[in-house]
Amino acid sequence: MRTPLLPTPFRALVIGSSGSIGSAFLELLENNPDCAMVTGIHRHSIPSINYEDPSSIQLAAQALSAQAPFDLIINTIGILHSEQWMPEKKLDDLNAEQLNHLIQINTIGPALTLKYFSKLLTPHASVMAALSAKVGSIEDNRLGGWYSYRASKAALNMLIKTAAIEFSRTKPNTTLVALHPGTVNSRLSKPFRGEQIGRPALDAAKDMLNVIQSLDSNDSGSFISYTGEKLPW
Repeated sequence: MRTPLLPTPFRALVIGSSGSIGSAFLELLENNPDCAMVTGIHRHSIPSINYEDPSSIQLAAQALSAQAPFDLIINTIGILHSEQWMPEKKLDDLNAEQLNHLIQINTIGPALTLKYFSKLLTPHASVMAALSAKVGSIEDNRLGGWYSYRASKAALNMLIKTAAIEFSRTKPNTTLVALHPGTVNSRLSKPFRGEQIGRPALDAAKDMLNVIQSLDSNDSGSFISYTGEKLPW
């Protein structure tokens, strides 16, 4: 029988708490009797975090240090498309601006979040989870397309795996994972029939929280679906 990694009660932080999944996590944890305290931060919170301004990441972590340590940190920030462009269907659609922007938001921002926010984790037993996406799996890529999004999430996966290896030496009681939320009815998925084929964000958050609460230390450095299935990198 697995011993839960999170203490009871636990203290949580949701990064990107204004988004569909982030706000669902915040609501879920606010109503969870095992969660003693949850804090949410986003672009318009105080402190604020904005991946288009990398300096805000360190400043936000410093501002939250007074509330630390946290037993659980969940990062839900990510981008798939914008008003200017959609995911590429073919190589000819690839452009530098789009690729740079997705790597900024989906890779560099979460990497710096790992760097600064991991210092706020409780040292005796903690979990840090970042939302990735199954389409970031190189081995599972069967359809092609979506160059910038796939590449940015694949790079994020590598950063999480690499940091987990370091944590095994420097933070052996911290479990670090990448989570795939599945298709969720959100702003991100709306252009791709998310309203029809996606499930509510609160259901996705519940599924992922169940996965988090079932983790053990051997799961650190894993890429895990909301169903609990381990995905190939």
